Amino acid sequence: MPRMALSLTYDGSAWHGWQKQPDGRTVQDAFEAGLSRFLDQPVATICAGRTDAGVHALSQVVHLDTTAVRREESWVRGLNTLLPKGIAVQWAQPVSETFHARFSALSRTYVYIVRNARVRTPLMHRRAGWIYHSLDDVRMHDAARRLLGEHDFTSFRSAECQAASPVRTMHAIDIVRRGDYLLFTFRANAFLHHMVRNLMGALLYVGQGKKEPGWMDELLVARDRRLAAPTFAPHGLYLAAVEYPVAFGLPDLGAEEALATHTGFDLRT
Repeated sequence: MPRMALSLTYDGSAWHGWQKQPDGRTVQDAFEAGLSRFLDQPVATICAGRTDAGVHALSQVVHLDTTAVRREESWVRGLNTLLPKGIAVQWAQPVSETFHARFSALSRTYVYIVRNARVRTPLMHRRAGWIYHSLDDVRMHDAARRLLGEHDFTSFRSAECQAASPVRTMHAIDIVRRGDYLLFTFRANAFLHHMVRNLMGALLYVGQGKKEPGWMDELLVARDRRLAAPTFAPHGLYLAAVEYPVAFGLPDLGAEEALATHTGFDLRT
């Protein structure tokens, strides 16, 4: 059965996360409903990474198998007419049956946009996190570098996490300030449930001076979620990019270009 890969951008504000739920208020529920109408047949999708309620995506990659034949342009423009305004296909292309949106991925990149100002702005409500305390960028950079490499991230996983192993490889963490905004970029082979939000909570504790940068080393060794900082809000968190082997020939904007295209924050300058 032919396999298609698609990239979705969505505003997660109105949805209860990606994964299908009985109440039907998830991105996957809405997307598959539109797909079934577009293809005139039931359809199931597999995604690269399940996002939490309120979390956005700049490039969520999914795959599906179908016997229906549609023009490639229709997979984008035609399908988008059947989707809610907050969800849109960016590209679609056929792939080999060896492609798997989740298991073929080499890495995922998440970006957290945080407004660091005394007063919140309602225009960025749900588009960016907000913290009014002063944050020390140098301290957070020091803390972040301690998370690089392969570690047991038990202290940063939720109690509901179903992953078989808590070990993940953190490839990069970048922290860039743009005026009143801080942009945190996390790239890893994969992430645990709530892992990015829990890492953010810890980094912000360090940035506020509540903990020293070396606290990260202690948390990694302790492997105890109870010792870490509270989970940070989902507002401002974006699944920015998913990396695949070049052999699959998929379009790849990269996290920085996707961020600039969809949010206006340009990390390339």
